Amino acid sequence: MENTRLKKIGRLLQKELSDIFQKQTQGVPGTLVSVSIVRVSPDLGTAKAYLSIFPSEKSQELLEAIRANTKAIRYDLGKRVGKQLRIIPELSFFIDDSLDYIENIDKLLQK
Repeated sequence: MENTRLKKIGRLLQKELSDIFQKQTQGVPGTLVSVSIVRVSPDLGTAKAYLSIFPSEKSQELLEAIRANTKAIRYDLGKRVGKQLRIIPELSFFIDDSLDYIENIDKLLQK
């Protein structure tokens, strides 16, 4: 179970990562990357960020590009939260497909 400190750090990382992705995707019209949740390990060594990517057809290729630039993203994150966190966690990114799942259920219910 996550304690309050881990939840606060997760929300901080979520906010900063969202800002980083918003600035990076401004040059790509029609693409939206949002961070739905960040789960931090108890030792603050790793953080799992779940991304919601719109349009979902581009999600796999965008995820690969994000994973290729993980070091640069971690560096940018470190510059932003370096005064608040002593250790910047290793980042791993995953697709959050809960919105696609909800949309699929809605389509099935309408039939």
